[in-house]
Amino acid sequence: MAKKQLETGNNYSNPYRPLPIALFNHVGRFAEKFGAKKNICVSTLIANAKKTTGLSDFGDEWFIEPLTVLVDSINKEANLTPLGRLVQKQRLESALAIRLRVEDLCRAQPEMLDIELGKVIVIAGLQRTGTTTLHRLLASDKRMRALLSWEALNPIPLPNETLGNPKKRIAQAKMAEKGLAYLAPEFFAIHPVEHDAPEEDVLLLDLSFMSQSPEATMHVPTYAAWLESQDHTKAYEYLRKLMKILLWQQPAPNWVLKTPHHMEYLDTLLKVFPEATIVQTHRDPQKTTGSFCSMVSHGRGIFSDNVDAKEVARHWVKKVNRLMESSIAVRKQVESSGKGNPFIDVSYYDLLKDPDKEIERIYQFVDLPFDQSALQSVEKTKSKNVQNRFGKHRYNIEDFALTVESIEQQYRFYRERYAIPHE
Repeated sequence: MAKKQLETGNNYSNPYRPLPIALFNHVGRFAEKFGAKKNICVSTLIANAKKTTGLSDFGDEWFIEPLTVLVDSINKEANLTPLGRLVQKQRLESALAIRLRVEDLCRAQPEMLDIELGKVIVIAGLQRTGTTTLHRLLASDKRMRALLSWEALNPIPLPNETLGNPKKRIAQAKMAEKGLAYLAPEFFAIHPVEHDAPEEDVLLLDLSFMSQSPEATMHVPTYAAWLESQDHTKAYEYLRKLMKILLWQQPAPNWVLKTPHHMEYLDTLLKVFPEATIVQTHRDPQKTTGSFCSMVSHGRGIFSDNVDAKEVARHWVKKVNRLMESSIAVRKQVESSGKGNPFIDVSYYDLLKDPDKEIERIYQFVDLPFDQSALQSVEKTKSKNVQNRFGKHRYNIEDFALTVESIEQQYRFYRERYAIPHE
């Protein structure tokens, strides 16, 4: 008998919990009633990172402000489970430890910072518009350098790790992949997370504590609002620094990046990465809006027992609207400057219909030959990344208090700007 395909549910307010995890959370809450420490503390995070690494020099400590705002928002608003709080605490400590080790490595190998990035292709399309598919197809070319999932967890060599032999980091990423699959098996049907696959570089921006990741995985509205009002230049400069360190470990002529986060800060990105080409993917908002709200709701359910699907929709419909408006404003500014156009648009439907043609069109735009080797890599990746291989993503827009009419009203300007058809 064939194995039944996994399908996602929509019980967002009652997330799935394996029995050992439910027991862990129960014991944790019981302990909190009797005085166990609940809140995350910035000074403790910093002290633990220094103790773990044996290092103390962070270099420029500008990142402490965003870290403090984030931690305060988590403590007051996120309503995490004991396990969710533990995971977030470990992630923040790990980010601080990485920053310490980055500074130490740069002092030992300063020549890394002189490495040229080559051409930088940035996929900055909205969520659920084919960005993952496009990212993996472009990253399959050996001439392209993409951030891999295991590198996102640990972008620099661990102590006593030989350069070019990252077995320990890969092993840790495999464990993390299995852990996520255990905690939230349905999530893989929505967004596959594989230790050796290309991953979003928003995870490198996480190391500066200035990314959209927290608001996608937790209820942190104060942090999210603060983030929108900040200058992100230093975060993008740190991203550029990390990309050079990654090239030092594994060279390649060019880069391909991907995250919707960039849509909100394209002006900053183009300032820090003047060599960048921006690829924007487009799909009917009627198909993407509910899908992404479902993805966020499932993601938040990993860390909290209190997920309000309607609040998720209110927050992210407004946020996505901001991404659209911000990216369009930058594009208009660039177009009026007459200094050349770094933007190319890719229709989700064209990508599905003829991915080879769309990849070749992007290569032509950035002045790279789409040779036989690149074509073969694309074909191999297409055969591996088949739709629904981890299960089927099901959702209803009604669960998020959305209607066809409300989505159309919110995003009509976007549909008209890019002539997006109804799916």
